[in-house]
Amino acid sequence: MKTVSVVIPAYNEADSIVPTLRAVRERVTCDELIVVDDGSTDGTGELADGWADLVIRLPRNQGKGEALQTGWRRAGGDIVLLLDGDLRESAAEANDLLAPVLAGACDMAVAVLPAPARKAGVGLAKGLAHHGIRLLTGYRARAPLSGQRAVRRQVLEHTGRLDTGFGIEVGLTIDALRAGYRVLEVPVAFSHRQTGNDWAGCCHRGKEFLAIGRALGRKWWEGGMWTRN
Repeated sequence: MKTVSVVIPAYNEADSIVPTLRAVRERVTCDELIVVDDGSTDGTGELADGWADLVIRLPRNQGKGEALQTGWRRAGGDIVLLLDGDLRESAAEANDLLAPVLAGACDMAVAVLPAPARKAGVGLAKGLAHHGIRLLTGYRARAPLSGQRAVRRQVLEHTGRLDTGFGIEVGLTIDALRAGYRVLEVPVAFSHRQTGNDWAGCCHRGKEFLAIGRALGRKWWEGGMWTRN
């Protein structure tokens, strides 16, 4: 029987972390629930203590990539389910993401979320990620930036160190495909916070675009097709 570790990186998610963890506990296949508090200053870690099996506190904010790296390396499950801390009640839908990996239909399942009610930005970051993944691997990703993923532990161990910052999802997809692992995108009714069209939202998307570009540049430099051990 395959075991499942849920790893949730969280930075200042006091408003969302408890509903997210409650939904996982009550509705999702989960043998181990780990929260990585990425230097939060709003009490996120203390709130998570009542729900998670393990809360790892990073001394300062180090970014999603470092938080996920720390979390999955402490996880003991055969499958690692990566979820964001702001999914709230919709985290209960994660079984739809787990199902194909548990069934052996793929090695990594990536959630395709419903289209947002209000579109933010013009899709430059997503477009860059989509075309970069296609050029480097031939794979046409529908949700290249989705952070909601169910991954066989072997994939993460083969990848080694995850990319940092906003390039993590793109890097993980490319690494998995180059290693010959099967990636499947799965529609899942998750919902989470969206960036707006204000200055803060534009800055966020600009940083995301640059980070994705750097991640793609690294993957191009690494080059070559990797073979599975």
